[in-house]
Amino acid sequence: MTSTRATSVASTRRAPRGGAPLGAPGGPSGHGSSGHSPSGHGSSGRGAGRGGRLGRGAAWTVAVVVPLAFLVAFFAYPVAVMVGRGFVVDGHLDLSGFADVFSRPRTWRIVGQTLAQAGVATVLAVLLGVPGAYVLYRHRFAGRGVVRALVTVPFVLPTVVVGVAFRSLLVEGGPLGFLHLDGTFAAIVSALVFFNYSVVVRSVGGLWERLDPRAEQAARALGATPWRALRTVTLPALAPAIVSAASLVFLFSATAFGTVLVLGGLRFGTIETEIWVQTTQFLDLRAASVLSVVQLVVVAGALLVAGRARGRREQALTLAEPDLVVRPLRLRRRAGEPRDDGLALVRGATAVTALVVVLLALPLVNLVVRSLRVGDGWGLDHYVALSTVSGGVTVSVWQAAATSLRTAVDATVLALVVGGLVALVVSRRPRRPVARRAISGLDALFMLPLGVSAVTVGFGFLLSMHEPFGLDLDLRRSPLLVPVAQAVVAVPLVVRTVLPVLRAIDPRLREAAATLGAAPGRVLRTVDGALALRAGGLAVGFAFAASLGEFGATSFLARPDSPTLPVVIFRLIGRPGADSYGRALAASVVLAVLTATVVALCERLRRTGEGGEW
Repeated sequence: MTSTRATSVASTRRAPRGGAPLGAPGGPSGHGSSGHSPSGHGSSGRGAGRGGRLGRGAAWTVAVVVPLAFLVAFFAYPVAVMVGRGFVVDGHLDLSGFADVFSRPRTWRIVGQTLAQAGVATVLAVLLGVPGAYVLYRHRFAGRGVVRALVTVPFVLPTVVVGVAFRSLLVEGGPLGFLHLDGTFAAIVSALVFFNYSVVVRSVGGLWERLDPRAEQAARALGATPWRALRTVTLPALAPAIVSAASLVFLFSATAFGTVLVLGGLRFGTIETEIWVQTTQFLDLRAASVLSVVQLVVVAGALLVAGRARGRREQALTLAEPDLVVRPLRLRRRAGEPRDDGLALVRGATAVTALVVVLLALPLVNLVVRSLRVGDGWGLDHYVALSTVSGGVTVSVWQAAATSLRTAVDATVLALVVGGLVALVVSRRPRRPVARRAISGLDALFMLPLGVSAVTVGFGFLLSMHEPFGLDLDLRRSPLLVPVAQAVVAVPLVVRTVLPVLRAIDPRLREAAATLGAAPGRVLRTVDGALALRAGGLAVGFAFAASLGEFGATSFLARPDSPTLPVVIFRLIGRPGADSYGRALAASVVLAVLTATVVALCERLRRTGEGGEW
């Protein structure tokens, strides 16, 4: 362990790649810590130092104000307007709705079901996802990129499509009908794990493939078994990423809409589905507002627990290049090797991952098979019909796919800018307790969009974007409204993806770069920026995929002449007739293939890039 730390400290004393050598202009020269070279004016150093500090303060202020302004304008304000409509009666505040809603036994049953389904799904997703992260990100084997893309596809499918795919498996006469799980708690939990497995795999794996293995190797050299080294060295180092992934899975499971609606109906409803029922069927905005507040409380509680857990376990980690960490997957013991060589752990993780991949592929394969079913035979009729306009839809599926791509690009760019700024600010470790609490609060604040009902956000946009903040504007018909709404959902994904990597940077790297004469901006670019960009491929993939598959808010905001692909799929599923249903399945396959292609491209860019590339 001592040698590992010494090596890490020694590595921080080297000049950053591309940095100025010692004695060169811009290198250390008595003013290295300030990042300014002598200018021949001895009296200007103090003023330049003050100017530099003011500039840095202004830059950090902008990094905080821009994301906060975005969150207030496009999340807090629409949600407040939506909730206010339920609590303001005849111009007066009326909170009697809380007593009314909580006096209903149905409310307590729904809250309990929401917590139970989300809790069980989170535990299972973490237990299955950590071995998957180890196999897919710590080892190299043929077809690894394909498997990574495969496990990501379920996450980006519209929740309604996931529900339909699972139900087609579990109904009587389906491939798994003999299990009699249709309409049960187990069916919903299975679908939620199917949907969120990749969140754990990719979030934990993104850090694991860069985790320096020397600490684990030192533990093994001191006599620790492979299991003990994993339990006492590796897993504690990965704890922040695991807790972050678990908090995401819990939020996604607690706010799942289409999956629960299709598989559970009214029997296993959640807060999310109940908000939709009260808003769209009964027009009871008061009950919907109360449930929205309840959902916010649940989300805030989950974020608080996750934040405390991360804060207790976070530490600066020694990171390494993936090429130095990832090794070939080996399942057989070489001649003469001892038995205690860790192969048992590798075999166990590989077996679990292989089983999960098969189970993940089963609904997707069934989706493809059902899309090819035409009456009593087989054919491509449903795919040919994708270019036609019928079935109550005003555009073809291909036109909707082009709209989805354009919208997802806009939403991804916006989410990367806002989420990158948030991750950069939240990754700081200030010494003052007040500043630390402020940063923790900012982190939790930008997670709230994941826990607020998409129905609340979408309906809030419709209510608030007519003359927003009293301005003489009507943004409800603006083509930018849909990508902005999708970016609100994608920003937390970017933050949670990039933040663990930024927080794992050893502060001594920044100190060494500053000592060697790098200005604060250069330190940020060459240390934080370089590592953040390597995680940028994962952030782009998540944000783009989430935008492609977003349905809840988009269903309220998409214009009839330019719906996105998930909206078209939902409309086709709701239309009677085998042809509309077949087109919906075929369109779902198109969306899955499109998403897998995008994710695979991001994965390849991230793997082959150098320096500032992904």
